[in-house]
Amino acid sequence: MTVAGFGFRRGAQLASLIDALERIEAEYGAVDRLAAAQSMLPLVQALGRARGMAVVAVDDAALTQAATLTHSQQSLQARGTGSVAEAVALLAAGPGAALLGPRLISTDRMATVAVARRFIEAP
Repeated sequence: MTVAGFGFRRGAQLASLIDALERIEAEYGAVDRLAAAQSMLPLVQALGRARGMAVVAVDDAALTQAATLTHSQQSLQARGTGSVAEAVALLAAGPGAALLGPRLISTDRMATVAVARRFIEAP
């Protein structure tokens, strides 16, 4: 399963998330699900409805538990994680998930997105 996790600034619009999603899919291929921190869920749900994709909610308090590739000081101060998008993607993808690379930023710099994939071992 491949999950695109989002983080974004106040004032971000749906267009910012669409741009970010298109950029990450161009880099890593199509994703199966979208994800956001609970407090950021409505805008990502709008994207999910527009794209016909399931959206996974991640508890805001859990963000600090994920090891991210990016270490933004602003994100660390605001959310306790180096990258909201990376943390959300990892947590939503579940145990055994790995980031495919660092987050990407939308063209307008209002949204970030990262992709994590859970690799399931055969029984």
